[in-house]
Amino acid sequence: MNIDWAALGSVFGVSLGATVALVGLFTLGIVGLSKRESASVRGDSAALAVTGAYACFAACAAAVAYGIFIIVS
Repeated sequence: MNIDWAALGSVFGVSLGATVALVGLFTLGIVGLSKRESASVRGDSAALAVTGAYACFAACAAAVAYGIFIIVS
């Protein structure tokens, strides 16, 4: 059995980077939604935070859909 360690390492690096990026995007979405809650308590407008949060969630969904597309095709 022969293992290509360089290919295994590159797959590990890309998957680790993609995971960190998706978790970061999702976290930014959660933070944006929490800003909406704190702004509603103070009476401020939080349209930009909510729009950013929805954009982060849409980017996460697009990345997951692209990953599923790659696996299926």
